[in-house]
Amino acid sequence: MDLGFIITIFLIGFIGSYISGMLGIGGSIIKYPMLLYIPPLFGLAAFSAHEVSGISAVQVFFATIGGVWAYRKGGFLNKKLIIYMGASILVGSFIGGFGSKLMSEGGINIIYGILALIAAVMMFIPKKGLDDIPLDQVTFNTWLAAVLAFIVGIGSGIVGAAGAFLLVPIMLVVLKIPTRMTIASSLAITFISSIGATVGKISTGQVEFWPSLIMVIASLIASPLGAIAGKKVNTKILQVVLALLILATAIKIWMDIL
Repeated sequence: MDLGFIITIFLIGFIGSYISGMLGIGGSIIKYPMLLYIPPLFGLAAFSAHEVSGISAVQVFFATIGGVWAYRKGGFLNKKLIIYMGASILVGSFIGGFGSKLMSEGGINIIYGILALIAAVMMFIPKKGLDDIPLDQVTFNTWLAAVLAFIVGIGSGIVGAAGAFLLVPIMLVVLKIPTRMTIASSLAITFISSIGATVGKISTGQVEFWPSLIMVIASLIASPLGAIAGKKVNTKILQVVLALLILATAIKIWMDIL
């Protein structure tokens, strides 16, 4: 690895992890296409879809630790939500991460594109009065939360993402969880999910060590900074930024697939 390669990978990890901490996502929805497309633009070595998904899985594990730590105070972490959705998504992501070895690169990209498209549509559904609910009065259907998390886990484990870009719209639109609680809790659930995806990817030899290490260092610096920024930004702005981010990624992925 030369210096240009190291700097490029570090910047991809830093930008993705900052946005991850701010918006409550693992960051793979940003870093997956960045890792796939940016290095070749600068004449650097290109990663395969399997390598990108493996690096993303490991990086998300560390990015979400930093985000959760920054949100640990303030009552934003819903423990019941984290336990139900976390346990389900862990099982699903391990199944997806282990099974992804049997899939082609084109198949992985199509799964990623479908997930991003569903998430983009959900983010544009109106969410009126969501943030008027006091945090200590939030309720949700536990079994629905668990089943949806399991399905998300399988799909996200395949692409090496922790699934937060799908979890966030589900928590906002289906389960009616307030925005800041969604962001904080989804980071914790995403951390649990990334354990399954990471174990699945490492056990099947899909992880490049040095690029993953660079991304991890960037994550541990940037994710807490993003979480601190997210606490100060208006919730409507956070929802719009996330919606546009997911939509742009979905469009880019489908343009390449088609």
